[in-house]
Formats: sequence, structure tokens, C-alpha cells
Amino acid sequence: MSTPAAPTKNIDTPQGLAFAISAYVLWGFLPLYLKAVSHIPAAEVVAHRVLWSVPLAGVLLILLGRTKDLKVALRTPRMLVMGCVTAALISINWGIYVWAIANDNALDAALGYYINPLFSIALGALLLGERLNRAQLVAIVFASAGVFVLIFETGSVPWVALSLTLSWGFYAFFKKSLPIGPNQGFLLEVLILTVPALGYLAYLTSQGASSFGADWTDTALLMGCGVVTAVPLILYANGAKLLRLSTVGILQYIAPSMIFLNAVFVFGEEVDRGRMIAFPLIWAGLVVYSMAMIRGMRRGA
Repeated sequence: MSTPAAPTKNIDTPQGLAFAISAYVLWGFLPLYLKAVSHIPAAEVVAHRVLWSVPLAGVLLILLGRTKDLKVALRTPRMLVMGCVTAALISINWGIYVWAIANDNALDAALGYYINPLFSIALGALLLGERLNRAQLVAIVFASAGVFVLIFETGSVPWVALSLTLSWGFYAFFKKSLPIGPNQGFLLEVLILTVPALGYLAYLTSQGASSFGADWTDTALLMGCGVVTAVPLILYANGAKLLRLSTVGILQYIAPSMIFLNAVFVFGEEVDRGRMIAFPLIWAGLVVYSMAMIRGMRRGA
């Protein structure tokens, strides 16, 4: 009789930290890359993000010897349906993010990713019946207050931030129902999206509106979209396995913080009065949430 595998220890490892920090830093620099393609329509950029991610994710899965899991997913209707749902949500998220950077809304993009962990908590309470502790409730109140301040100050809903929060939050929620590993799931999603992506790019080419091939710089940048998309996701997926949940929870603020700094100091976006109030409120909520999570993890250790 075979000996059962030892459970994975809930500890931080140097490899896990290297993987996760690399992923978040790359995501933090992603706006600089997207700014370089901001003259290309967002839908075309997203199509190339999908298309050029496929070979990278495919090679990784072959090297890991995990192609069997993908074959099972492609033959299972329920998994295919769930893959279509997560693929649709991630493509929406990518499209909004690319558009936001191109149209000088990087600050709102940062805001959306700051709110996301708190939205995930609320989603768990509303859809999964998870009970919220006092710290989580306080954190959600702070984040909600920040959003209401923005609405009051600007007279409009911060739709970029909320759309990014909703699309990524529901993506993560439904991703839990996809019973395959993160690397296999990512390849499944981009394979599903390859069909509409190729169709759209073929249409652009037939209309003479494609940026691919028209200029060598744009062509190289569009091909590079696969690298800047797949590499951070793969690093994150492998790093998360080798870190404690509390560590991942703290590290996830690296990317929106870098997006915020890029927006202000590189892109020159204005931090108006509404944002000057809203961002500290949301940061306060994240501090409350993070400290409570760390204390909880230490008690459970």
C-alpha cells in the first residue's frame, strides 16, 4: 500500500516569495507596456493578448506534463461551460483595463484593484453565506465610503474601477468551480478565447484596419502581449502554492500601488479632491482587513 503524500506545509518559502513578488511587480509595470500600445484599439490588444498567450501556456503545460488534465476538461461539458464563463470574465477585465490605461484612467484602475479583495469578502458573504467578522465589516464600510465619496465629488459612478472590481471578483469566484490547476485553467481559457480572437483579427485584416503587420514596432509589441499576459499569471500561480494566505494577501497590494504611482508620476493623472479622500478611506479598509487576516493566520498556525 502506498504511503500518503505529506500535506503541504503552510509556510513561506524563498521560491514562493520570488515567484509572487515577480508577478506583482510585472503587473505593476504592465501599464507602461499598455501605454505603448494605447494607439491601438483595446479589443485588438486583448485579441493579441489571448492569441500569443496560447503557445507560452501550452509549452509550460507540456514541460510540466499536465496536458492530460486539459484533455479531460475539453471533454467534460460542465468544465467547458465553466471555462467559457471564466474566459468571458477575464476578457472583459482585460478589455476594460487596456481601455483605462489608454484613456488616462490608470488611477481608477488602481482603485478597482484595491477594492477587489474587499469585494471578494462581500461576495463570499452574499453568495456563499460566509459570515463576516467585525474587521471585515469595518473594511467593507471604509471601501464603500470611498466609492460614495467619489460618486458625490464627481457626480458620476466610477465605472472603470467598479467594472474591474466586479469582473475580476466574479472571475475569481467562478474560477474556484473549475476543478483543474491554475496553469491548466489559464490555457483552457485562452484556448476558448482563441476562436473569437482569431475571428475578430481576421475581420480587421479583411477591412484593412489591423495594426499587426502594418508597422514592425506595433507588430512586435502585439506579439509581446502574450509574454506580458502569461508570464505574471504563471509566476503568480506557482508562487501562491508556496506562500501562506496572509502573505499573498499583503503582496497583492504591490500591483495597484505601482499602478497608482505610474498614474501620478509617469502618466501625470490628477489626484483630485475626491480621490484624495477616497483612496485613504480604501487604504484604511485594507489595513484593517490585512491586520485581522494576519492575526487570524497566526492563531491558526
